[in-house]
Amino acid sequence: MNATELYERMKKVQEPKGYFFSNNNERVMELLEALLLNKERYGYMVCPCRLASGNRDNDRDIICPCEYREPDVAEFGSCYCNLYVSKEWNEGKIDQEYVPERRPPEKMFF
Repeated sequence: MNATELYERMKKVQEPKGYFFSNNNERVMELLEALLLNKERYGYMVCPCRLASGNRDNDRDIICPCEYREPDVAEFGSCYCNLYVSKEWNEGKIDQEYVPERRPPEKMFF
């Protein structure tokens, strides 16, 4: 699978749930390629914007889409990586603010 195929597959699943890819297509493709690289590296598509441990149980919360996506998009209009965004984010109807890290520090250091 390549990034374009992953894009089409994920778009079909996520858009009906109200999660859209950012309209920064270059950034989206970089993130999707990194997800595919992480799948090769770890065996699962762990968030490319966070440090993975390589232990699926430890990384469960950051397997894309991560468990922080929903609250991030609800509060900021975008997930931490800016991969998934709200329709309003893409339309410029809300400020595109920095999304702070929600992952607890104890999960980041293993």
